[in-house]
Amino acid sequence: MTRQRKRHLSIPKIPGQIYLWLAILIFGASSAVTRKLTQIGAQHFIDGRNPISLCNVLFVGNLCALIVLLLIYGRQCNKATLQQLSKKDWYLLTTVAILSGAIIPGLVFQALAITRVNNIILIGRLEPPLTMALSVWLLRERVNRWDVMGALAAFVGVTLTILLQPPGAAMMNMGGVGVGIGELLVTFAALISVVSTIIVKGWLAHIPLGIFSIFRTALGTVVFFFLALILYGRDHFKDVLSPFLWQWMLVYGGVIVVLGQSFWLKGLRASTVSEASLAGSFTPIVGILAAYLVLGEAPTVAQYIGGSLVLVGIFLSQIGIRLQSNRKNTSKKVNSLPAEQEVETGMGFKGI
Repeated sequence: MTRQRKRHLSIPKIPGQIYLWLAILIFGASSAVTRKLTQIGAQHFIDGRNPISLCNVLFVGNLCALIVLLLIYGRQCNKATLQQLSKKDWYLLTTVAILSGAIIPGLVFQALAITRVNNIILIGRLEPPLTMALSVWLLRERVNRWDVMGALAAFVGVTLTILLQPPGAAMMNMGGVGVGIGELLVTFAALISVVSTIIVKGWLAHIPLGIFSIFRTALGTVVFFFLALILYGRDHFKDVLSPFLWQWMLVYGGVIVVLGQSFWLKGLRASTVSEASLAGSFTPIVGILAAYLVLGEAPTVAQYIGGSLVLVGIFLSQIGIRLQSNRKNTSKKVNSLPAEQEVETGMGFKGI
């Protein structure tokens, strides 16, 4: 055995959970970092325009993500594999790509401009319980009582976070209750995300992950670009090639998109579903801490109340996952689209 091989064998293998937790730290901080980048851009206007606008960040960030996905999964997009997909597969893939690749991030990024990051993080937790409810109803999936109690606690927590908001500039009056427009946008995004997830779980589980991710990101980016042109005008992306924008986007794309996605995928490949779900459940906690450290955004009373119930819901759900894993004595790795999609859904707006 050569000296080089001995040195290679002496390097300890990094556990899959380490990659998962690194990814969660990155994804949890992504919303706060995005808001901070727009604030930096606002201090360096170009002809009265913010070069690091949310639309520019989303568009360029998607391009970075597409490059990474092509490097990782490009070989899957061969002619033989693509020809195996039916017309129904392409129709549903297109629907999911438009919903999850353009509409959802567009709504969330618009909400980032007018509401607190903590609200976006907590309201994003609407997605897991609603997905569970529809999975039971439409897909006839089985859930245990711990999952149900956890989902109910999280749902009540998110509802209180929305309804107990203090008066603000962007508020609507609904039955005597003040509801922020940003909170409504995130709620719509969560509902659309549930629909997208159900389509994937019910009818697209057989699609290779690489083809699914590349097609969703590519089509979503194109659709978002044209929607932004229609809604905001052709000058909206005027600064998309600005060196100032790209110097920050190289950091944003390199850390959040490249490292975040790479760590997450590598961690999933070497972890069980319960391990990945446990790591993903800490995303809102990391997000709230990041909002405080990066933006100085301290939680409000509504966020404390709602967030506490969300954490109770996460805790109860984890009990259910652990009990189920122990009963089945599962040691399967997360290497299929359904499992990855399930874990990502549990996180709520992963990577946004």
